[in-house]
Amino acid sequence: MAEIKTIGVVGGGQMGSGIAQLAAVNGVDVWLLDTDANALTRATKAISSSIQRLVSKGHLSQAIGTDALRRLRCTSKLEDLHSADVIIEAIVESENVKKSLFSELDKIAKVSAILASNTSSISITRLAATTNRPHQVIGMHFMNPPPIMKLVEIIRGADTSDDTFNATKVLAERFGKTVICSQDYSGFIVNRILMPMINEAFYALYTGVATKEDIDTGMKLGTNHPMGPLELADFIGLDVCLSIMKVLHVGLGDNKYAPCPLLVRYVDAGHLGKKQVSIIYPCIFPIPHNENATGVDGDGLSTSKCMLGPAAGLFWASETEASLWCFLLESLIFGP
Repeated sequence: MAEIKTIGVVGGGQMGSGIAQLAAVNGVDVWLLDTDANALTRATKAISSSIQRLVSKGHLSQAIGTDALRRLRCTSKLEDLHSADVIIEAIVESENVKKSLFSELDKIAKVSAILASNTSSISITRLAATTNRPHQVIGMHFMNPPPIMKLVEIIRGADTSDDTFNATKVLAERFGKTVICSQDYSGFIVNRILMPMINEAFYALYTGVATKEDIDTGMKLGTNHPMGPLELADFIGLDVCLSIMKVLHVGLGDNKYAPCPLLVRYVDAGHLGKKQVSIIYPCIFPIPHNENATGVDGDGLSTSKCMLGPAAGLFWASETEASLWCFLLESLIFGP
């Protein structure tokens, strides 16, 4: 395949805007698509703020930062992605929604275009089956946030061609990422291991093994994880964690992947994590009910102030919150 000059990114949320920023910074023209004009406005502001912050900290030159912003274009029209060499889907983690999108992308994308999914768990083979180009469909799973995290997980569907795989791998490496490759099994590599750990942390909280603080501290100091599993679930989104556990449970057919009832209860109650709330950890993570608990309602959920967002959770509550989270993660990885 010829050099990739233009990509399309579908979804203006945390992942989509992060992928768009990553591509633009690395000299690729980007069309960022979202049907919500407000989401595109938020994404553009967040990308601009992130790039300016990287420039001010010396991680990016002013020239590259200016060029990146020039390369970014936003649209709400699917047809504008026709010129893209690669289209990366980064929308809600729902198989039916993704299938519908891939079917539409197949109609408007140029014949040579690769259709990639940022799914963290859903079968690439099944997504590819909705198109007339299954050999050009692949999984390209970025970690959150894409501009900072070093890994990309590439997943081949049953019919993914060598050319598609090689072109996707070259693109990921152009972005400065380390690539790992997975076969098309539920959860792939990272979430096949990570999500059961998070689920088990919920079980430990659910059964009263320890407090949420001690569970997270134990994993941070005992295994040198930068974030505890419950704190990480908050950051990923509890709804996303639950969705992936359901995919693992159904796809692998083993009850050890059954979602913890406490995780299910939190999502049912609308407690989804940090994506649209204050970042104050205790306020976001409700505590289970017991006779010593205070400040809980009849369902055992914390009554502390929370702003509850949509299940898709495709954007930060504010530019300030997005900037703060990126600052915290950059400090963790790059140092102060």
